[in-house]
This record gives sequence, structure tokens and C-alpha cells, in this order.
Amino acid sequence: MRYELYYWPDIQGRGEFVRLALEEAGADYVDVARLPKRGGIPALMRFLESHRVEHPPFAPPFLRAGKLVIGQTANILLFLGPRLGLVPKNEASQLWAHQLQLTIADWVSEVHDTHHPISGGLYYEEQKREAKRRAADFTAERLPKFLDYFEQVLKCHPRGTDYLLGKAVSYVDLSIFQMIAGLRYAFPRAMARLETKHPRLVALHGRVSARSRIAAYLKSPRRLPFNQQGIFRHYPELDG
Repeated sequence: MRYELYYWPDIQGRGEFVRLALEEAGADYVDVARLPKRGGIPALMRFLESHRVEHPPFAPPFLRAGKLVIGQTANILLFLGPRLGLVPKNEASQLWAHQLQLTIADWVSEVHDTHHPISGGLYYEEQKREAKRRAADFTAERLPKFLDYFEQVLKCHPRGTDYLLGKAVSYVDLSIFQMIAGLRYAFPRAMARLETKHPRLVALHGRVSARSRIAAYLKSPRRLPFNQQGIFRHYPELDG
């Protein structure tokens, strides 16, 4: 099956969590909005505004797989996981993976709100004072709490278990890789301080980045750089 991923063409954003899964699996996919010959952003917008889709997505990312249209990052990964071999086959493990991914979704929202705490419709410069307060709380309280949680999940595994769900990589591991990479970009000082307390997560990031398909993807033009339009943005004044 060829998958069609619909997401904004100039940012990693929430779409990157899906891209990483597709890349790790070597899946046949097309990033629709990044290919002008396939319609680019107008194709994405036509899909969003179409009244012919039985289950229309609220916003990107969404995935087209045959006749299915699936929205929401965690939901897309719930669908792709078993099909791409990125989650164990048993139901308990799949539910556990989904639970972890939903926790990551909460984490992503909190990262976003460090630079847009009032409204996504306002520029960062219009809410800098509030952003500074929100980011200070995030780096002091919320960021350590999320890191502690996932570090503890890894710590509970038997020795010799490399990944969050066991010995094999899952889409959750890929998402944690993306979180660590994004947080290092957005909050380098805070992460330098916190990483020493979370060696298992640091090792997981390194392990995922060294996987052959992921390493090749990271070096390719398909991997967009972090920038000041995505979820992970670096404002030095917010990096406590």
C-alpha cells in the first residue's frame, strides 16, 4: 500500500512523528504537500475543505491509506504500528504503546504552549511576557516530570531491553527520539542540565538515531530542519 501523508510542507511539527515511523519501516509513502506536482498545499486544503470525506480530519496531519482517512498523530500511529511492524502483535502491548503516545501528545502541547501560551492566532512577540512565565514553569516543573516518567518506564524493563516496549523498536521510541531532538533545539540549556539525570532516555535517543534507515533519513533533504515556525522553537529568553 502507498500511504499519503498530508501535513504542512515547511515544518516538522506533529507530522514528523508519522514521518519517522514511515521512514523506519521503509514504507512506500508520499508527503503530498511537499510535492507541487501532486498539488502541494492546495491539495491539502482541498482535502480539508471537502464535504465528500466520510470521516473528515480536523487538521493535519492526516493519512490516506486506501479508502481510509485517519487524523490525529497518535491515532495514525495506532493504525500504522501493527502494519509497519512497529508495535508488538498482542493487544495489551498495542494499548500500552497508544497510552505512551497519548502522553507524548500531551507533552507536545505543553512544548507548544511555552511560546504561544495565550493564543495560536497571536504572534510570539504579542505574548512574550506570558510565554516567559509559561516556559519558566515548563523547564522547572513539567519538563522534568515528563522526562522522569519515561526514564522510569525504561528503568522498569529487564536488563538487555533496549526500547520502551521491549527488545524491538516501536513507534513510541521514534517519538521519544523526536522529543529529545526537539527539546535540545528549543531548550539547550535546560536539557543540558536535565539529561545527566536521564541517561536511559539519552541512550535511547542515540540508539534510534543510529538505526540505518533513520540515520539515512536524518541526512536526507526529507528531514526538515527545526525552525521558528514549528512546535520546537528556540527563543533564548525562554530557555531557563
